[in-house]
Amino acid sequence: MPSESTSSNFSADEYFATQPPPPTLEHDVAAVREFVVHHSATGRKVVLVTSGGTTVPLELNVVRFLDNFSAGTRGATSAEYFLSAGYAVIFMHRQFSLQPFSRHYSHSTNPFLDLLELEPSGNIEVHGKSRSELVEVLAAYKNARESGMLHSMTFVTVNDYLWLLRAVSKELAVLHNRVLYYLAAAVSDFFLPRQRLSEHKIQSGKGSLLIEMDQVPKILKPMVDEWSPNSFVVSFKLETDPALLIPKAQASLERYGHQIVIGNDLHQRKFQVVFVSRDPRNGTTTETWFRMDPHAVDERGRPREIEQDIIAELVRRHDAWIQVK
Repeated sequence: MPSESTSSNFSADEYFATQPPPPTLEHDVAAVREFVVHHSATGRKVVLVTSGGTTVPLELNVVRFLDNFSAGTRGATSAEYFLSAGYAVIFMHRQFSLQPFSRHYSHSTNPFLDLLELEPSGNIEVHGKSRSELVEVLAAYKNARESGMLHSMTFVTVNDYLWLLRAVSKELAVLHNRVLYYLAAAVSDFFLPRQRLSEHKIQSGKGSLLIEMDQVPKILKPMVDEWSPNSFVVSFKLETDPALLIPKAQASLERYGHQIVIGNDLHQRKFQVVFVSRDPRNGTTTETWFRMDPHAVDERGRPREIEQDIIAELVRRHDAWIQVK
């Protein structure tokens, strides 16, 4: 039972040796392998975008679980801009979180049924004012799917995520420096090993519930060094205390040896981010801020998205990385 557990620290190797893979892993990996083989032949750049939050089950027959607030907005939005920049995109997202293109019509933003009218003839029509935008989004979606540029896969738990990330990284390694990892998913920091999960629903009649959890192993280091070396890796750091943002991003770069940490302050994340990276000439860390007026609009008069600037800068830096690698 969770209340009787004793915590321990797992290395990445120990984690994968003791925690079972998701049942769909082989099927998911086979689909990714086919995607990679196709784009390897074309010489196209490929990005893995992870998006949404992970759950931590408290029982084997899951009724209760821990979750976080991520809806997958940044990942879904960024995937569209990567596609526009010519990347083939593997979109690895939390089941039922926002996805590219359909995100424009979520239950809270432009609910899709509100765009439709029922004609007396029984035909369904799209509101005139919504038609042009919907046509544009639909055309981009159809092009991404039919051209084989977008491949989607899902996870739910942190265990699903870790197994998928390792397996997909190993498949993408054959593309060497043409791979960009955009790790925007909000990954749980703690978990309960399967061996300590209650089989059935934890009963509330027993009073207080004390759960001692283990730390999720840090997998960026083996990813950078072993699973997919020579790849361009971008991670994210979200903080609620702005004073911690830069120091923790710098510490992450030092610990894992990847290329960029994108820092987000929880309350400003939609309007400003900071790129923390190492200067290749002298190894010192540099900070590049991207800020946007919350009321800014694009050339069509629609609300501007900071992901447009984020992806444009990453594409530039990835191209430069390819030149030296």
